[in-house]
Amino acid sequence: MANVLVIAEAGEGKLKKTTHSAVTFAKQAAEQLGGSYTLLLLGAGLDAAAEEASKLGADKVLVADDGSLQGYVAELYAPTVAALAKDYQVVCAAASAFGKDLLARLAGKLEAGYAADITELLPMEGGKLTYKRPMFAGNAFGVCQLVSDVEVVSVRQSTFAAAEPGADSSPVEKTDVVGPSGAAARVEWISFDQVKSERPELTEADVVISGGRGMKAKFSELLDPFADLFGAAIGATRAACDAGYCSPDLQVGQTGKIVAPDLYFAIGLSGAIQHLAGMKSSKVIVAINKDEEAPIFTVADYGLVADLFKVMPELLEKLKAAKE
Repeated sequence: MANVLVIAEAGEGKLKKTTHSAVTFAKQAAEQLGGSYTLLLLGAGLDAAAEEASKLGADKVLVADDGSLQGYVAELYAPTVAALAKDYQVVCAAASAFGKDLLARLAGKLEAGYAADITELLPMEGGKLTYKRPMFAGNAFGVCQLVSDVEVVSVRQSTFAAAEPGADSSPVEKTDVVGPSGAAARVEWISFDQVKSERPELTEADVVISGGRGMKAKFSELLDPFADLFGAAIGATRAACDAGYCSPDLQVGQTGKIVAPDLYFAIGLSGAIQHLAGMKSSKVIVAINKDEEAPIFTVADYGLVADLFKVMPELLEKLKAAKE
């Protein structure tokens, strides 16, 4: 029997949606191992997040709540995780910016094998957990097993459904914070200059409206009213970001953010494989492009071959009328 440790991600005192997907993976892994899973929260002011985490069916919730962890820095978080990880066979987190950054350092500290951005947990083979992960922008998949005592795994949020909270509460326990040593002890968190937006966070949104280079300078003019109508987040291709049509933090794709909303609008983007890797797990995809051969139509549930500059204003008026 072996157990799983889930590193939960919190922001502004609340659990991130990404954590729920990591919990789904942990449930599957714990079932195969015949053990249980534990959630670990790190940071400061975590009472509300701990209460939310306690509803996710874990054996227990460990909380490292300390002023020294008020802002995320991998060098400050990793020692505490590493000290606890030795009691678990698998340590996992969502493959968000937080998870990718922290788990890579953790694997190094533990000299552990690391399966990054997995999309599926396959049946055990030879008594070992077996992981499936994408390669070449999702055009191929690899299958791997880890042979280290502790296995470090990051989980792609878009392929693991979010775990639903239950009525029962798991026990919440405080855990000691382990300070960094060596060069890491000279690292200090100063501040976090966050880009504030009234729109939902891109990786948390139920609806995403994304534009490509084809939007040209009218990117915001055309997409903002749609986003306002749906209460949606705005995304973009790398080409649109590089052209300066929008902020780089809106990039969706292999080198940007991975999203899987209930509804994804792909406006004026061709659907290069790098972009598809970041959004093709969306539940419903609607594409508008004047090129009927555009790759985006191969993954779209609904497609419109048309000049977006002509149809977008008309479509907006139709949607407003339907909503009213």
